[in-house]
Parts: sequence; structure tokens; C-alpha cells
Amino acid sequence: MKNVYPIKDLDVLNTLLNYYYVRNERDYVLFNFGIYAPLRISDILRFKVRDVRGKEHFYITEKKTKKPSRFPLNDELKKVLNHYIQDKKDHEYLFASRQKNKNGIHGPISRQTAWRILNSGAKEMGIEKIGCHSLRKTFGYHYYRKTKDIMMLKEIFNHADIAETRHYIGLTETIRYDAIKSFRYD
Repeated sequence: MKNVYPIKDLDVLNTLLNYYYVRNERDYVLFNFGIYAPLRISDILRFKVRDVRGKEHFYITEKKTKKPSRFPLNDELKKVLNHYIQDKKDHEYLFASRQKNKNGIHGPISRQTAWRILNSGAKEMGIEKIGCHSLRKTFGYHYYRKTKDIMMLKEIFNHADIAETRHYIGLTETIRYDAIKSFRYD
């Protein structure tokens, strides 16, 4: 797996949101879900309408860690979701594939499809080193910028230590870059 980065520039983030808004509602909601819910894409793709309809929070057993977690639904994400699901049935996947499976049911899109969706916008913006994990990292990076609470972010991401969290959101690289760039001999 190649190393991917968070979307650090708010102008780029907003431009991407507009790109997906115009392009396709499902893709727009997927992008919002990724940047407002600190989950891995493998967990996001498993959601059904019933998991979020009328809810203030949702429960999930994380696929990677097998740990049960309870997450609040962010108010911004709730607005987007409520509009998106109003005509959908509870049993439908939030991010349903356009193709039906062998049982005639629309399953969730694949991780590869999610990657293609993300990269279509990144290509338009000239962004490199972006992938599905960039969404979760984007949440972490901007959460940290706003709060400076690395301990809470460590808990949100369920990381073992702060160094892992710093590295994960690209903070270590940013600090190192800024330190070198601003250094001067007086």
C-alpha cells in the first residue's frame, strides 16, 4: 500500500466537496462521510440506511481491530445524510453499487470503486498521493489543527501512542518541514 496524505488545504477540500456535489450525490455523501466520521473505508462501506436514519450516533465493530465502538453522527454529516436517505429503504447500503449481485441485490461499492471515486476528484485538482485513507487522515489533521488535542485524537483513532497519531496525520512531516524551512543562522 502506498503512503497517502490528508487533504490539508481547506480550499482544495472545499473544491473537492463541490466537485463531488456536482458530479454524483452518492460520491458527495461518501466523501462527506469520510471526512466527518473518523472511520476506515472498509467500515464506511458496510453502512446501511437503517444504521444512520434518525440516529444521533451509530455502533460499529471495526473491521480491522474487531473492537466495538460508538460514534456520534456529526451535525454536518447528519444534514447531508438526511437529504440523501430520505427516499431510500432501510435495508439499502448507503453506498450501493450500480450493479446487482448474483441475488439481484445492490451490494455496497467496493474499496476499489471508492478509490476510483476519490481519485477522479484528486486527478481534477492535480492532487497526488491520495487514497481512501486520506479521508480519515483529513479528519485527523483538521481536528488537530482546530483543537491541538492530540490525546483525544489518539483515542478517536484508537492508536497505541501519540507518535503513531502524529505520523498518521502527517504532523511529524509538517513539523519537520516547517523547522527546516524556517531555520536561519543569525
